[in-house]
Amino acid sequence: MGHVIAVAGKGGTGKTTTCGLIIDYLCRQNKGPVLAVDADANSNLNEVLGVEVQATLGDIREEVANAELQLKSPIPPGMSKQDYMNMKIMNEGVVEEDDYDLMVMGRGQGTGCYCFVNDLLRAQIVKQVENYRYVVVDNEAGLEHISRGTLPRMDTLLLVSDCSRRGIQAVGRVSRMVEEMKLNPKTVKLIVNRAPGGVLNDGIKEEIANQKLDLIGVIPQDETIYQYDSDGKPTSKVAEDNPVRLAVNEIMKKLGF
Repeated sequence: MGHVIAVAGKGGTGKTTTCGLIIDYLCRQNKGPVLAVDADANSNLNEVLGVEVQATLGDIREEVANAELQLKSPIPPGMSKQDYMNMKIMNEGVVEEDDYDLMVMGRGQGTGCYCFVNDLLRAQIVKQVENYRYVVVDNEAGLEHISRGTLPRMDTLLLVSDCSRRGIQAVGRVSRMVEEMKLNPKTVKLIVNRAPGGVLNDGIKEEIANQKLDLIGVIPQDETIYQYDSDGKPTSKVAEDNPVRLAVNEIMKKLGF
């Protein structure tokens, strides 16, 4: 069974960039095969990694749902909707790169409801996890996938916060929910991102202690990451000596990866 690394946290904390650098680290260390999963309805992990997505799980679901409304259905005669959906997911829903594969959740069912795509995502993770050495899941901002139990399991949960009390409090709530739901990841660690000079002040340290979080590493605020993002460049491709990359590499080594 593959080792599932789930990355969670409040929106705007640099969670997806961190996730992209984790994936890049595993690939550089020849830890593959790796499956990258973008479980955020507002998908942009592919941009961080620098790959194009042909179809999301949401796109495929919508195509199948609307098939019977079309004059000529895309589903071949004699094939069930479920079989057609599975075929489309394997042929178009998984982006195959040299060192990793990427699966993207995408938009939900109609307006506002994500139930079906959440279930579809969970089923695909269950199906695929045994085919990969590592599965890295970039969760959506907030508690949605945790509260819905979209992930079948988590071996390592990395809580990413920015250098703010609100961010630390947000991941504290995630940590407590994980405990209340008895999801039982083997490892739960905190990563604080965008710390000025890579240093935490006493107030943030105090809040980390208040939330009973286990800090594994601090990622410094970095102008290059900001510039890459502003220019539309994949932030996972920053130079090897970039301080953010080095900090993520050190965190992964501490975790034993």
